[in-house]
Amino acid sequence: MRILVVEDNARVGEVIAQALRADGHRISVADTRAKGHAELESASFDLAIIDVGLPDGSGIDLCRDARAGGHDLPILVLTARTGISDRVTGLDAGADDYLGKPFASAELTARVRALGRRGPRWAEGKREFGALCVDRERRSATIDGVPLAFTPRELDIVTLLAWREGRVVPKDEILETVWGSTREGLSASLEVLLVRIRRKLAPLGMEAVRTVRQVGYAWALERSKRS
Repeated sequence: MRILVVEDNARVGEVIAQALRADGHRISVADTRAKGHAELESASFDLAIIDVGLPDGSGIDLCRDARAGGHDLPILVLTARTGISDRVTGLDAGADDYLGKPFASAELTARVRALGRRGPRWAEGKREFGALCVDRERRSATIDGVPLAFTPRELDIVTLLAWREGRVVPKDEILETVWGSTREGLSASLEVLLVRIRRKLAPLGMEAVRTVRQVGYAWALERSKRS
């Protein structure tokens, strides 16, 4: 998984990063709330680990910002405060799990694996983009109630991009998520499927998937307020 670690203590941040890299994850580290927010807005992550005590604000506020911005990735909050009220505050702010300091690296990596298996908060449910409804639980997509003939892989691509809501998803991440591999030749398959997806979404009258050269793709439709 690609994981964002927001921790202002350089030593603690490095310990966390080393433990997670040893467990096979890709890590980005930010040491302030502002940098953490910028990372979330500029890149796609599978999970975030956020310390409560940051020099320019609370990690709890960063957690709230992430949820308000539509980020559905699992969030693990770190804090030296272990009281029940502190945990409740973190969970109410949108955190998925809470880990008190000090902690053992083995417990941290176990919590991360558990959150990774749980997946994004949008593992079930549906979202609407005007006339388009993408239902992940039912594995279907419709325009004005009329089913779209997406193949399973096409629907996986649409769902991944739609739930990122405009954030650029790197091509390799799409390949890894949909095909489980980034082997040579799959990029051409992805491009063919995107042509088909755009054609099937053409009745919407606007571009649904935006290409970001040499980076990846982004969902271009705005979500309906009611969804």
